[in-house]
Amino acid sequence: GRTEYMVASESVALDTLGFEFLRDVAPGEAIYITEKGQLFTRQCADNPVSNPCLFEYVYFARPDSFIDKISVYSARVNMGTKLGEKIAREWEDLDIDVVIPIPETSCDIALEIARILGKPYRQGFVKNRYVGRTFIMPGQQLRRKSVRRKLNANRAEFRDKNVLLVDDSIVRGTTSEQIIEMAREAGAKKVYLASAAPEIRFPNVYGIDMPTANELIAHGREVDEIRQIIGADGLIFQDLNDLIEAVRAENPDIQQFECSVFNGVYVTKDVDQQYLDFLDSLRNDDAKAVLFQNEMENLEMHNEG
Repeated sequence: GRTEYMVASESVALDTLGFEFLRDVAPGEAIYITEKGQLFTRQCADNPVSNPCLFEYVYFARPDSFIDKISVYSARVNMGTKLGEKIAREWEDLDIDVVIPIPETSCDIALEIARILGKPYRQGFVKNRYVGRTFIMPGQQLRRKSVRRKLNANRAEFRDKNVLLVDDSIVRGTTSEQIIEMAREAGAKKVYLASAAPEIRFPNVYGIDMPTANELIAHGREVDEIRQIIGADGLIFQDLNDLIEAVRAENPDIQQFECSVFNGVYVTKDVDQQYLDFLDSLRNDDAKAVLFQNEMENLEMHNEG
């Protein structure tokens, strides 16, 4: 038996396949494993600096993962603490009857918010696990239909109540708008929404298929404008500094995070408007519709063959 190696973006992949965690890949480091099982590493960058993606802890990572020695679950509980304290501070007179997460990423966050506020926590939505992430789907109409297929409201938890919905983030606003509408249809008197992430105002250029700037609901808008568009009675976002503190508390050795979707600061310092315009041409709904049509035509040709 030769030694087998595995490289993954999250520790949970190693856990489930029975591999032992050795270390984190360093920033700027290349890992090469030969077919014979020989491991080679090389530092390919001058003066590399660690800038973990902050949004990964908010949304993408599994809660049972560790990334850069940070427990994703613990970081999300911390997010709930920070956001709960902000809600208690700024919405102290708000008449909230129940705290309900928009599953599933926000469940741990919402539970902590409910604890901070001293309000009941309830699972008000049942999730269809066979529908993918809606914000990367091509076409607004498809995204709207997918939200309805993805979640169904439990009327018993909404009827005649003022509900605080908790989501991990708000990207396009499609999901938020539809879910608030569903909550009202289920009998909610008032619907408030809290986001564990700050306003997402800028596209990601480092690997997430994020919508273009013009398709982000927070791009160029203030909080009250966003609230009106999605139809909420109240809307509150996590502060960026609080989000950073919530994640960094699990590993104080990390000095800074990649936060470009929130603040527009791209750590590689080589992202200009021309590049963002180029990304727009690849990522906007029209471009994705053409790509989708081409893929369907290729599939039909393959089936006919």
